[in-house]
Amino acid sequence: MALTSAEGGRGERGRASAWEAAWEVLAPVTDLVTPMAVRVAASLGLSDLMGDDVVSVEELARRSVTDVDALGRVLRHLVCHGVFVEPEPGRFAVNEPAALLAAGHPSGMRARLDLDGFGGRMDLAFTGLLHTVRTGEPAWETVFGAPFWRYLALNSQISGSFDAMMADGADYVADAAEGYDWSGARHVVDVGGGAGALLAEVLRANPGVRATLVDLPDTVERGRRYLAERGLETRCEFAGQSFFEPLPTGGDVYVLRRVLHDWGDDDARWVLRRCAEAAGRHGRVVVIETPGGSGDDPAMFAEMNLRMLVLSGGRERAAEDYVAIATEAGLDVAGVHTTPLGHVILDCTPPGD
Repeated sequence: MALTSAEGGRGERGRASAWEAAWEVLAPVTDLVTPMAVRVAASLGLSDLMGDDVVSVEELARRSVTDVDALGRVLRHLVCHGVFVEPEPGRFAVNEPAALLAAGHPSGMRARLDLDGFGGRMDLAFTGLLHTVRTGEPAWETVFGAPFWRYLALNSQISGSFDAMMADGADYVADAAEGYDWSGARHVVDVGGGAGALLAEVLRANPGVRATLVDLPDTVERGRRYLAERGLETRCEFAGQSFFEPLPTGGDVYVLRRVLHDWGDDDARWVLRRCAEAAGRHGRVVVIETPGGSGDDPAMFAEMNLRMLVLSGGRERAAEDYVAIATEAGLDVAGVHTTPLGHVILDCTPPGD
């Protein structure tokens, strides 16, 4: 039966009203346009290119090597959402929210949102979330063509960006380093130690300690430069290898900081066994995990747990979960404590020590 014009009008209005009501509820959690526009602004460094000036869109396009029309559309969308301002038609400036995207801002948000760096790639991996939910497998390979760790090994720019992001947050690095008593250590082996941020803190605060940095070859070379810049490289040896292989012996403390949450349970146990083998009867294995895995903030825990699955197949864990994995790997857990910033630290020994 055909609707009359009046009935059709009521139907259209009803559908529009229902759409508007639904959009009002779901828009804050479904909009992809604005988050991508912010990431594009961060990737292009627009806040830095504007500085304190009011800049025409033509000049800004010239500075950023972009298309004038497309750039203008992105900026006007962001202005409508409170990021950047347009004091005159076609001329834009940085406001307080846009200033957060500047390279020198202490929050580091530009690097975290840069689509050409690890931070942005990490978020783009979520375009494969449906694959992860259907299969239980990480989305990274589906989106980028190679498993997470292999992709980093093959892409030095992204790998360097990853290392830099893992090393940022000086307060968290210091919190992790100060959360364990290194005074009895002679030789610390940092397993999966990235570019050496934790080791730098440990060596600086403990002049009598020597160290070995273990990570993939390109990362270890960045670590060598990082420690050399701080005058610490002569106290450190460097082992460019996988931590699934037998580890260098001779250390009395083997530390894993922010490593185990990158891996599923089977791989995490394997890494712990490698540490226990290298530590021998009288060594120690120290696990330092992230605040995101402490379980104190359910929202943070849930987000990070999902991120780890999508990226690399890892998982966040509560303290008792790390104790269980360490025990299953054949270690005795001598102590567990939490630092002021929420790091979970396990002090483990091989059986019979």
